[in-house]
Amino acid sequence: MQPKPNIVHLPVYQPGKPIEEVKRELGLSDVIKLASNENPFGASPKAIEAVQRELANISIYPDGAAVDLTNAVAEKLGVTPEQIIFGAGSDEVILMIARAFLLPGDENITADQTFPQYRHNIEIENGVVIEVPLKDGTHDLPAMLAAVTPKTKIVWICNPNNPTGTIVSHEEVDNFLSKVPSSVMVVLDEAYCEYIDDPAFPDGIELMKRYPNLVLLRTFSKIYGLASLRVGYGVGHPDVIRSINQVREPFNTSRVGQAAALAALQDDEFIARCRAANKEGLAMLRAAFERLGLPAFPAYGNFIMVDVKRPAGEVFDAMLRKGVIIRAGHKKYPTHVRITIGSAEQNAKVIAALEEVLREVAVKV
Repeated sequence: MQPKPNIVHLPVYQPGKPIEEVKRELGLSDVIKLASNENPFGASPKAIEAVQRELANISIYPDGAAVDLTNAVAEKLGVTPEQIIFGAGSDEVILMIARAFLLPGDENITADQTFPQYRHNIEIENGVVIEVPLKDGTHDLPAMLAAVTPKTKIVWICNPNNPTGTIVSHEEVDNFLSKVPSSVMVVLDEAYCEYIDDPAFPDGIELMKRYPNLVLLRTFSKIYGLASLRVGYGVGHPDVIRSINQVREPFNTSRVGQAAALAALQDDEFIARCRAANKEGLAMLRAAFERLGLPAFPAYGNFIMVDVKRPAGEVFDAMLRKGVIIRAGHKKYPTHVRITIGSAEQNAKVIAALEEVLREVAVKV
């Protein structure tokens, strides 16, 4: 039995190392994970209560169309329910977009260092990936526009970009969309948008009203703290969403996930607290990096990418031995690591561990 030839070279996605695995492998009792951009403050108590109530219905299939959750999100965003589709995380929405729209040979434009699931799903569908280098860690929209050809089907923009954490502004995205052919879909992945209070950040909903080829991706995995329940969604023109819905698997989001997301959506106070704490933690890490002489990209989500001036893999391993899980392995940035913003206690621990590691690991010449 032979698999499809176009998938044999694909890497298997490697998530951040689990805490339990690190404890077992290294014999550690105290480990913190700042590798997967999870919310260190957990989820809203309202969401947890909703999960507990929903357990009584665990034997019953979920609402395949997620009607209640769809209506609530639509009302919050000021769109119609027909403009929303849910997935098992926004990565499943990426999969569905690729499945619904890509034919073999269709060109897709991405940044050269961004969320890897764009490339992964493009290649599964036998599409072609056109990588455009980041400029100072940021999507180079003029260069991406110049890469558009008659074969271009989708442009993928991660904003804030994962892993660099940088953003492109509303003005930049608006200008880009005004020049992209209407036949080309533009996917704006806004997984971390709830963390951002910068007025320059794009208003994706407003842009979508003027550009029907724009699709937004959002998730309940980040600031809402529901990563394990896998609830993400896409927002777009009803015709586009209808096409994506035609390839959606039945019952792709669970009863528990839908109930938790619906409750989480109603707890604005929890979100505001998480946003404020993240802002404080980000300032704490930035100040430490400046003191240590380590340049970092501007960060807008709940993570920051910093140049440790040493082989990132060695720094990762050394931090792991100190009970701190971070993220390395970014091919375009071999001396950079990505660190999730944690609680004040976790941030203090990662700074102390990094100071020790910087003394232990030689600077890359």
